[in-house]
Parts: sequence; structure tokens; C-alpha cells
Amino acid sequence: MASVRIVEVGPRDGLQNEKQNVPTEIKLALIERLTVAGLRDIEVTSFVSPKWVPQMADQAEVMRGLRRRPGMNYPVLTPNLKGFEAAVAEGAAEVAVFASASEGFSRKNINCSIDESIERFVPVLDAAARLGVRVRGYVSCAVECPYDGPIAPLQVARVTKRLHELGCYEVSVADTIGTATPGSVLRMLEAVAAEVPVEHLAGHFHDTYGMAIANIHASYGFGLRVFDSSVAGLGGCPYAKGATGNVATEDVVYLLHGMGVDTGIDLDALVDCGEWISAQLNRDNGSRVGKALAAKRR
Repeated sequence: MASVRIVEVGPRDGLQNEKQNVPTEIKLALIERLTVAGLRDIEVTSFVSPKWVPQMADQAEVMRGLRRRPGMNYPVLTPNLKGFEAAVAEGAAEVAVFASASEGFSRKNINCSIDESIERFVPVLDAAARLGVRVRGYVSCAVECPYDGPIAPLQVARVTKRLHELGCYEVSVADTIGTATPGSVLRMLEAVAAEVPVEHLAGHFHDTYGMAIANIHASYGFGLRVFDSSVAGLGGCPYAKGATGNVATEDVVYLLHGMGVDTGIDLDALVDCGEWISAQLNRDNGSRVGKALAAKRR
């Protein structure tokens, strides 16, 4: 049976832009529920300055509170060497670095050019190699940017190749503002896969235009076997006006199971988790599958 690895980004990417403060105990309970549902790769927090991302101010407390299990992977986002060192001090075995395929987005987001941002990662990857810490890369705005418009596939390929050459074992290409279609995604993947083997690529799709599931289906057909998603569709992007959350993990699992693909995830338990966190945040559940299956039980 074919299989797909799902990287759950809800506790980090999903919660980081919530306006209300999410208590540490809720974050830890969310991670535990996701684990029980069968997720094995859960991005748990971000070692960034609380000044820029207040929701992640409890990064150390989250890491210390994890109920670590064999076979589990808890990656964290580290934008620079200082963040990397703090993450490793709290027991991080995998970190993620984040570059953009768009100059406009890079300057608006982290106030530097693409090349400057990647140079900041060089000491991170060097230190990670010495310490045996795995590094995953993200490339944002891999299809379109809210400032620069459509992004040339060759530009996405250039940035992805650079991260892979520096030592990222996997690079997730992200439709950050959710405007991609299967056609634009496949054009991008064709360019990227010419530079980086497809087995080292992952897909990260937002659902602003309702195309995320279609884009995952197309990417799977292309050969991708790793996808990022967020329980209950949590998330958004403060730098992309109107952008909705990540594709819901429940929807991705429903799609893949319907195709006969193994994810190792218990969909019923995942739906329960999505309902629970939506209630905790007092927000609508962003998963169509989650809402439909929950309604069937009532």
C-alpha cells in the first residue's frame, strides 16, 4: 500500500497568529491529542522573539512539557542561530528554516533579501550538522506573492535548491496565500524537481480559494509523498491579506484514505481533536470533513 507522511503544523503555524493568548496547557493537550490520533511529525513551536510572535513566547515551556514518545518527531522553527541554540538547549532534535521565493515577501516578512535570509541559515545548518540535528526547509510564496504577484517557477527552484544544498534533508514548498491551482502547482513542481529530487520535497498548501485539496491531489500524482497540514484548518498569514488557514489535516487524511493511501492516522480521533481545539479557541472548525463527520454523529 502507498503511504504518505503528514507533518502537522497546527501547534506552531496554526496557532501563531491567533489573537487570543493560547495557554501552554492547551498547546500541550493539542499535541497529545494529535499524537493519540496517529500523527508522528508535529511542529510544536517557534524559537522566535516574543516581540514579533507573542503567541510563541512559551516556546521553552512547551518543549519542557512534551510527553516525548519513541518514534515521535517534534520539529521547531528557528529563524537564526540564536533561535537554533535556544531550541537545541530545550532538546530539539529537528528544526526548520524559512526562506521566501519572493523578494517582496522576504523584505516585508523579515526585512531582508532572499539571499540575505539564506545566508543567516548557513551557521544554523553548520551547527546542526555538527550536533546531528536535522534541518527541514520551507520556501514560502512558491506560486504567488501578495506583493510581487506570480512567482517564476525557476525562482522557486533556485531557492529550494539552495536550501537543499546547504543541508536541508527536505524542503516544503508553500502556497502561502492559497491562490495556487493544480496547473500552477505542477508548473512549479516541474521546475523544482529538475533541481531537487522529488523524494526530498513536501507540499504546504493554504485554502484561501478552496484549491488546497485539489493541489495536494495533483502534487501526489506528481510524486510528492509528504504534505503539511493543520488540524481544523488552523492558521493564516499576517503578511497576506485575506489568506485563510492551512489545509485541514482531516480533509487531507480523508482524501488520501479514499485513494487507498496509508497515513497511519485515525480519522475519527483526528476529527475529535479538531472539534476540541475549535471549541477551545471559540472559533469555527475550518475542516469540511471534520464538520461533516462530527454532524453525522449527532
